[in-house]
Amino acid sequence: MSQYYKPRKEYGLFNAKSSEPFRLSRSKIDSFIKCQRCFYLDLKLGIAQPPGYPFTLNNAVDTLLKKEFDIYRAKGTPHPLMEHYGLDAVPFKHEHIELWREARRGGIEYIHPETNFRVTGGIDDVWVNPEGELIIVDYKATSKTNEVNLDAEWQAGYKRQVEVYQWLFRMNGFKVSKTTYFVYVNGKTDVEAFDGKLEFDVKLIPYAGNDSWINETLKKAKQCLVSNSVPMASPDCDFCAYSEERAKDEV
Repeated sequence: MSQYYKPRKEYGLFNAKSSEPFRLSRSKIDSFIKCQRCFYLDLKLGIAQPPGYPFTLNNAVDTLLKKEFDIYRAKGTPHPLMEHYGLDAVPFKHEHIELWREARRGGIEYIHPETNFRVTGGIDDVWVNPEGELIIVDYKATSKTNEVNLDAEWQAGYKRQVEVYQWLFRMNGFKVSKTTYFVYVNGKTDVEAFDGKLEFDVKLIPYAGNDSWINETLKKAKQCLVSNSVPMASPDCDFCAYSEERAKDEV
């Protein structure tokens, strides 16, 4: 058995009898939206989906982008990318910026009183405009021949991601801009040679977030977890489809 994956976990499980706020990360909220059965099996019964492989190159891009924007954060000046797109903003300077970036340490969090969920999320960056509105920023890295955009159906998760971040900052008393931005870097494959380095085109993509769905979703997620019945699988869930087909062959 893999030393990295245990079929049944014993930590982070929901206990309806506990009065302690239950930690619910941004990614677990998305898990609930994608498949309530997988969400329930994970957080109620401890049966999590097998983990994916780490995107180490993407993580390297994230780290370097954070370092780059931190240079301008320290100076209190706009990044050239902002100036190129005519965005009047600067990287937001705050004592908790590093904590907010650390999802494993909780990131930015808020205890939702109606559910007693401690909702958490680790952001990539926050900028601020002259009106004092915080702008939530997320970094994305890819390599494709077509122009990068947010039009694909699977990218709906990206949009929900930044909307949860917007909601978290608003719940923490910050004034938050409706518009978020994706710093989308696209690896170039039309250069003559690798030469030990990757080159990227960088695009700033705005998105008008709407976090009105979050409160009701949290209440539904709570109802799911307090139930003693395992929910039906989502028809679009590959994990559940695989499990069901495998079970048929094992009969």
